[in-house]
Amino acid sequence: MAPAPEQLDEVSLKLKANVYFDGGVVSHAVLLASGARRTVGVIRPGTYHFTTDSAERMEIIAGECTVRQAGAKDWTPYTAGTSFEVQQKSAFDIRVASGLAEYLCSYL
Repeated sequence: MAPAPEQLDEVSLKLKANVYFDGGVVSHAVLLASGARRTVGVIRPGTYHFTTDSAERMEIIAGECTVRQAGAKDWTPYTAGTSFEVQQKSAFDIRVASGLAEYLCSYL
């Protein structure tokens, strides 16, 4: 898999932030010229549970986190330059121990 892009060209950015968990996770929707939708955001220290409607690929742009997929017992570490995918109609837990984890989420 190719690394996450350093920038997205020719996009529209939704200025209204998506704020989750009292500001623990903040993202903005990005609409590509092709019509594809992505979100870009930051995750503050903490543990958060997300559900998915569509399949997603989460690319870690900066920082680090650990992820536990739905039904899994173990946490898997991810650092800048790595990614993970989540199936549609599923869930995952994501944990950031310190600092910020920055991400790009693509809907598959």
